Amino acid sequence: MDIQQILIKYWGYSGFRPMQEDIIRSVLAGQDTLALMPTGGGKSICFQVPALAKEGICIVISPLIALMKDQVDRLKALGINAFAIYSGMHQTEIELALNNATLGNAKLLYISPERLATPNFREVLRYMKVNLIAVDEAHCISQWGYDFRPPYLKIAEIRHIIPDAPVLALTASATPVVVDDIQEKLGFSTPNLIRQSFERKNLAYIVVKEENKMGKLVEMFKKVHGSAIVYAGTRRRTYEFARELNKNGIPADHYHAGMENEQREKKQKAWMSGHPRVIVATNAFGMGIDKPDVRLVVHVDLPGSIEAYFQEAGRAGRDGKKAWSVILYQDSDLLDANSQFEFSFPDMEMIKSVYHALGNYFSLAVGSGKNTGFDFDISDFCNQFNLNPISTFNSLKFLEKEGYLLLSEGLHFPPRIFVKLQGEKLYKFRVENADLDIFLKIILRSYTGLFTQFTKFNINELARRTSLSVEQTFAKLEKLNRLGAIAFVPPKSKPQIIFTEERLDAKDLYISKENYSMRKKMALERLNSLNVYLTSNSRCRSISLLNYFGESKIKRCGQCDVCLERNKVDLNEQEFNAILDQIKPLLKTGAFEINDLIAQTERVKKEKVLKVIEWLLDNNKIAYTLDKKLYWL
Repeated sequence: MDIQQILIKYWGYSGFRPMQEDIIRSVLAGQDTLALMPTGGGKSICFQVPALAKEGICIVISPLIALMKDQVDRLKALGINAFAIYSGMHQTEIELALNNATLGNAKLLYISPERLATPNFREVLRYMKVNLIAVDEAHCISQWGYDFRPPYLKIAEIRHIIPDAPVLALTASATPVVVDDIQEKLGFSTPNLIRQSFERKNLAYIVVKEENKMGKLVEMFKKVHGSAIVYAGTRRRTYEFARELNKNGIPADHYHAGMENEQREKKQKAWMSGHPRVIVATNAFGMGIDKPDVRLVVHVDLPGSIEAYFQEAGRAGRDGKKAWSVILYQDSDLLDANSQFEFSFPDMEMIKSVYHALGNYFSLAVGSGKNTGFDFDISDFCNQFNLNPISTFNSLKFLEKEGYLLLSEGLHFPPRIFVKLQGEKLYKFRVENADLDIFLKIILRSYTGLFTQFTKFNINELARRTSLSVEQTFAKLEKLNRLGAIAFVPPKSKPQIIFTEERLDAKDLYISKENYSMRKKMALERLNSLNVYLTSNSRCRSISLLNYFGESKIKRCGQCDVCLERNKVDLNEQEFNAILDQIKPLLKTGAFEINDLIAQTERVKKEKVLKVIEWLLDNNKIAYTLDKKLYWL
């Protein structure tokens, strides 16, 4: 089946989006490929289609468990055999996934980067017929990326085990230096970058300095109709802004990672259907969201970086129609961001003390715990050891980036069962355990695939079918599990700490001072880039963003706040820049009266010079001295 037929059969699309086919044909030709695509560009299709087009299995390396779960569920719904392996899974579940992968019963296997380092996976990998290695969120592989993950460096090592499989690296945000670093770290035989311009001609980027954010938000929603996302910096603020929007007659709901999964899914589904109109959320919202008709994305608190902002802003206007992305900020926001920066880098002793406390918290002996996961309540942990929550959280994130542990968000894992006995053994078990026979019979009749893979089920529904209480249903499932008839994985929704290495004595914990300094330096550069973007009011927002990601020769967008102000001058870009090029050097050398300044400009009408001066004054590029002379700020 060719790639067009695959696309139609499984996804129902008549044609590929821009660049998708180029990427697919590149990897089908056996070429290592780096695909740089903006958010919403359809990255997953680029490895899912070739996985189906070629014999064998595609290994997908992804850092986000939630995204892996979501994609595997979607593929299975399409009739495509896909599995995922990540920390915290039942051992039998892992073994089943690996068996299916080695026996040719799976087309895609999603794994976390940490899995690459395990000897068991590397051994099993030798027996898989791998047709492609797909690396999602590939910026994580680069030490210059904003979310560097050391385990990603192991990808180059597994290439020696499966040398014939090409690599497809995908990311939605990478600066030029990160692009080069990714290809080097993945061992590309030949540099091969396929990129789609990040330019979004339908999306207007707006920055507003505003003290009354709530009032401005209401004003915007009265002018711009349609669905919207409001990003807030804390869980408390999601609730506060949603409440105030509702008071002003704008239907809104709040969303954050601290909610129960069922509640989050309900809120997400409701917003996707258009009711409510607005979702106010932390940056936990948006992963895997594909709502084409979002007209407005607003940040009422500062985004974490230019990269994060670009991805979040990119959730607006995916249908190609006019949309807006707005940042509302105050001077205090910039001061808070600079203060928060220092908290983001706790000192070495703090990091070591948090690590030591973790081991004690979980009663984990030195030398044990590798690949072991624990439910984790950061509030309880901080209370027990009298630790500052912010410094503790940032210490944990640093330990994660050093490869010692993983801190997973509170994901909901529904209950799952797998029937281990078959044929005569199953019949014998039912005869010998008559008290469980009817219960087991109902399970076998109610669900399919029980003998080949772990199957999700609703505990309340099973209780109804068996005429038992939920507690009684749990008890019977646990008994069947204890007797070895089934493997039962109970539901789980708490955040987890997973030790990726054996616990060390705190004094033996090695933290590279060089890495620490480098990360701090890069984080400061990203913060400064964000500050410059916010406070600059003389350069087109779209050009600023695109230049950051290495794109040049872009025309100003004509629709951002900077361009709209410049448009009022009624000069084209060439005229404006020609006058500016004459005025700016003069004002940087001294102060001039307006008439003297006009006299210094050559072959330009007085009215046009005055318009440029007016624009420069309005945008705080120039100012008057006490004796009414102009100078450059």
